[in-house]
Amino acid sequence: MTQRLDAIRECLEGAVPGIMATCAADGTPNVAYLSQTEYVDGRHIALSYQFFNTTRRNILENPEARLIVTHPHTGERFRLRLRYLRTETAGPLFERMKAKLAGIASHTGMSGVFRLLGSDIYRVSEIERIPGAALAPPPPRASLLAALRAVSARIACCRELDLLFAETLAGLEAQFDIRHAMVLLLDGSGTRLYTIASRGYEASGVGSEIPLGQGVIGVAAREGTPIRIGYATLEYAYGRAIRAATEASGLADALETEIPLPGLADSASQLAVPIRAAGRLLGVLYVESPHNLRFGYDDEDALVALAGQLGAVTLALQQASEWQEEVLVPEPPPQSSAGRPVVVRHYAGDDSVFLDDDYLIKGVAGSIFWALVRDHVDTGRSTFSNRELRLDARIRLPDLSDNLEARLILLRRRLNEREACVRLEKAGRGRLLLTASRPLTLVEAGHGGARPDDACC
Repeated sequence: MTQRLDAIRECLEGAVPGIMATCAADGTPNVAYLSQTEYVDGRHIALSYQFFNTTRRNILENPEARLIVTHPHTGERFRLRLRYLRTETAGPLFERMKAKLAGIASHTGMSGVFRLLGSDIYRVSEIERIPGAALAPPPPRASLLAALRAVSARIACCRELDLLFAETLAGLEAQFDIRHAMVLLLDGSGTRLYTIASRGYEASGVGSEIPLGQGVIGVAAREGTPIRIGYATLEYAYGRAIRAATEASGLADALETEIPLPGLADSASQLAVPIRAAGRLLGVLYVESPHNLRFGYDDEDALVALAGQLGAVTLALQQASEWQEEVLVPEPPPQSSAGRPVVVRHYAGDDSVFLDDDYLIKGVAGSIFWALVRDHVDTGRSTFSNRELRLDARIRLPDLSDNLEARLILLRRRLNEREACVRLEKAGRGRLLLTASRPLTLVEAGHGGARPDDACC
């Protein structure tokens, strides 16, 4: 090929529809506009299969085709010679194209018409630039490779998980000008993701959860592939839309223990990248913007590389925390608590915890908190070791995939954000200090029990 396919990836973003020419077996030509093209690798592209129309019939009879694509900024046009190979109806490529098509359909007012039936894979044998005038290209962007190097250097120096996530998000803003981002980790069940850190939102949403397969984040995690949308779409929206649907279904109990996922109300561009290490999923790095087509193929490449390093460092720190040597510190003298007692209510069904009528946390983090306050009230203890928490049968920490340190970060941040009377702080290597500024009254509500009516998330 005289032109590299990866050099014209911007032409495949869908800003300008492609024009496809095919021929029937008897030589009858057909020309049609194409909704979506997707770069696969240096020799292949995928085209959206939405209808069994003339183009589809022709391709099945005669696999040769021509495609004209246009650069969205310069107007340059390129003619691609294609040969149809196969159609994929499931898997990472299909899900990427399905998500993008939903955004294109929403942007063009065709949400009720566009529906992806398959991803048609073509081999590209020739790329030809079509002669003609072209506009001057836009000014070059800041180097993504330099930005990646700068953020990589920041996170390589981190020795604790909470600092790692904070530095990653700060680096995205400082070097990539990405102002809205979050990191989510996979829970021990392998079915849900929970928010461990975020940046750029009014509420942090730490502790909020997303099931695998739901929205851009959940699909990226389930399929193990980046999912990128350039236009706003209701099908992949979060936040108020999900909460409104839950309210309409009458699932009041679910809302009481739901922490709203952070997100832009006017989100237009979204990119979710799986965080993987040692062959397994650890979580998802998610970024978004109020501007259409904010993230392109180059941004996706850079964040995939960053997520790879984030995964490697995360796994290394998780493993180090499992074996780090504890530094023993003396138990501090008992502190007096004053004021009205705070009722700490625990529901064993999902380990959700309320402080008076204010929802705090649930799941593994909830069981950790309940074990800590139980021992604090019963024995007067204030310091605890990570090692004893890992071995505590009450907590039921599944394994390394539901890392204790990550859950402690989540718990500390929730307590701080709620300005709770109970705080959890580090007290030396591998040890924790629990303080309570007011007396605590513990109530074990069991698996049933009515929950507070006015729980605030």
